[in-house]
Amino acid sequence: MLKISIKNGKARRLLVLEGKLVAPWTNELRNVCLGTTNDHDQRELVLDVQGLTDISADGEEVLYCLIVRGAKFRGSGVFMKQVLRQLKQRAQARK
Repeated sequence: MLKISIKNGKARRLLVLEGKLVAPWTNELRNVCLGTTNDHDQRELVLDVQGLTDISADGEEVLYCLIVRGAKFRGSGVFMKQVLRQLKQRAQARK
């Protein structure tokens, strides 16, 4: 199960993720993020991934797509920091 909490501010939209980022919840996150990035209000999209306990390869792919689109991340823990580091390196190599 994945819980997505949305906190809207003037300059940014924060999505707090808690639980497991695995199918079918990866599609839900993708849909929520696509909806937030299509608002044309120029708010920064920030994902707080501190509450994630598990992530599948499909979940990593969703996070990668968000990195490519310019999303920012807040996280803690060795595992999540390593996952984000690898995805950011992959995005930089793409350029």
